[in-house]
Amino acid sequence: MGYARDMLSYGLPRSHVVNFLVDSQFARCIYYDRSLILESKVIFAKMVKHMGNLPLEDLGFSPSLEANFIRDPASLMKLEKPAAEEFPSSRILTSLEGSSFTFPYQNNQTRTVRLKRVIFRSNGVIGRGTMVIRVTCACRHCPRDACDWQAKKLVLKLSFPSATRVSELIFMDRCKQLAQGEHAWVMNHLPDIIWSFDIPFRTDSPQDALSNEFGATYEKRVMRGVIQEELKPLSYLQTAKQCAQVFYDVFQCHHWVWKYPKILHRDISQGNIMVREKNGTIYGVLNDWDLATWLDNKRDGPTSLFRTGTKPYMAHEQQTIHWRGPHRYRHDMESLFYVMVLFACLYSSPKEKVPNFEDKDFRLEEWHRKDDEFLRRAKTTVVHAASFMPPVSPFFIDFLLWLTELQERLALGFVHLMIHIKQAAKQKARQPNTLPTFDMETLGDHFSCEQIAMILHMFDNEQLTTRGLEWQNILEGLSQ
Repeated sequence: MGYARDMLSYGLPRSHVVNFLVDSQFARCIYYDRSLILESKVIFAKMVKHMGNLPLEDLGFSPSLEANFIRDPASLMKLEKPAAEEFPSSRILTSLEGSSFTFPYQNNQTRTVRLKRVIFRSNGVIGRGTMVIRVTCACRHCPRDACDWQAKKLVLKLSFPSATRVSELIFMDRCKQLAQGEHAWVMNHLPDIIWSFDIPFRTDSPQDALSNEFGATYEKRVMRGVIQEELKPLSYLQTAKQCAQVFYDVFQCHHWVWKYPKILHRDISQGNIMVREKNGTIYGVLNDWDLATWLDNKRDGPTSLFRTGTKPYMAHEQQTIHWRGPHRYRHDMESLFYVMVLFACLYSSPKEKVPNFEDKDFRLEEWHRKDDEFLRRAKTTVVHAASFMPPVSPFFIDFLLWLTELQERLALGFVHLMIHIKQAAKQKARQPNTLPTFDMETLGDHFSCEQIAMILHMFDNEQLTTRGLEWQNILEGLSQ
């Protein structure tokens, strides 16, 4: 499976791959796509020969990608060998530069972009398989010297989401409709998506055949592309205060989108917190709304196979094997808390990780490679710790107050949740029609947006910038 993961994560953008495994006297065919892994019992030489005659699309390559080395595989032999620490296919990525990608555009037309450097690749087989590539418009269909994308720094994000997943362009269009007047500030903290498109699989594709064979247990997917403004990663920041402002910005943006367009992000992670610099001012941006959902959409819940989020940052309840949702506001806030914990502890600056990091109490350095059960136990220890003192690096020492206060609010909320559960059980036995109430969204108001804002709006005894007039008035009222 490791080599298939490399092919899907570090090679060309592909929907699926097929490998052959020779075991003693037999050979098996193993098919990998973004939803399942399928293994045959035995294969024959004719099957292997037939594979060589399949069109590129049946081998997992997108027909939208035009690259010389796909038509002429011998050209790959001219690439230098990868270094010892690199994946076998990592140097192939450099060959994408200069290739082109054509996609559906307005009025039943197509548009083409020229691929440049790959700046992000997800690592895995099952899932969206996101790839982000710098692009420029190839201008094949643009008037001479009148390309509307010419002055913009753009990226193409390719992924393979569920076919029923709402495009993030729809979410962002709804935000734009409401971000008027005193709410216009929030657009500095949301991605600028220019175009989005879906490329479904053919009706005779392997994915379609597997969907017919396995029914609802097979998650049908599409290739989805998003053209958007290129944002900067957290490593662009210079000071701890800039980092704090970015995290506070993301909190404010998240709350606005939750309250007004009524959208829940559901995948807050370090990679989805980006930076925009505009007229010399740094803004935190909450990026990647691929897994977002409308608050009133009760059908769009997680399943036991595909829980929503990025494992190291998911709320600890989500990593319980029996968890079935719903995903709540406080789950996203718990994710933001873990982002700050890991960033402040594992990094010696925004650009560099702490060398030889060791943490006997919470084992934070293992969170990016362990399974759900390990993460559930580790995060439960963090949440319920009577005395939480994370090993922040010297650069981020001023985050310590934030982290301890946020953990205290989170722990207090779960204490009161347990009290509520016990009281409700007793009350149900006595008077089932008068059960006590408890706000599950905010853990009984102990982990509410107001409580979090009171912590995050100050950093190192200085006020950070509160962007919206509404929050400025709320904080002023809470401070009196």
